Formats: sequence, C-alpha cells, structure tokens
Amino acid sequence: MNAVQNFIFDLDADGNQRAIIQVLNDFLMTNPGLTSKIRYRVPFYYRKSWICYLNPIKGDKVEMAFIRGNELSNSQGLLDAKGRKQVAGIELAQVADIPLEALQEIIQEALLLDETVPYASKRTKKT
Repeated sequence: MNAVQNFIFDLDADGNQRAIIQVLNDFLMTNPGLTSKIRYRVPFYYRKSWICYLNPIKGDKVEMAFIRGNELSNSQGLLDAKGRKQVAGIELAQVADIPLEALQEIIQEALLLDETVPYASKRTKKT
C-alpha cells in the first residue's frame, strides 16, 4: 500500500470524504504519467510539476484543487478560486456529485499546460 492509499484508508469510513477521494484518486491515476505523493498532509498529483491535490475540508467535503487554476480556461464553470491568486478548485460533497466528464476536460487542460508552459512560481522572493 502506498502513502496515498494509506491516507485514504485512514479517513473516516462513515463519512463521504473517503469514498470521494478514492473515486477521484482512481480516476486521476488513469491518466498516463500522472503520479501521486503526500505533500502538506494531502495527496498531490503531478507529471512535470504539481497538477492538483485532494483536500478534505469541513462539512465532510473534498476540494479538488488545481495548482495553476488561474491559468486554466474554466470553460466548464466548475472552478472557484475563493479569493486565491493561483489555485482554483471544486468542492464535492457526494460521490454522485462528481462531474467526471467535466473534470477530465479540466485535467487534460491542466496536463497540456504542464507539458507546454513551464511552471513559474508566483511567490515573491525575499530579499
């Protein structure tokens, strides 16, 4: 069992978060070349650079957040930046709520961005 599977297993089995994250993890791992690691205590998925992460949030929900959300088209209208400058995500409360087709479009766009435009950190450097 890898670190991400351990993370999923350790979530409360009675709530929705474990089921949502399991479905999203399985879905994400069908994309060629995408790998996962635990970073900042949540699963991150990356190819050349970080693509997205799955974050359990209050209210038994999960946010699937895209690191370069500000650079994505969001033509599906699903991503919400919540006042963040770079990251944008979608909150999911039930497995039945997961819009897999639309998420696949967003993931493909994020992977294309990762392949074609080098990631440049938006952080300001301390002097």
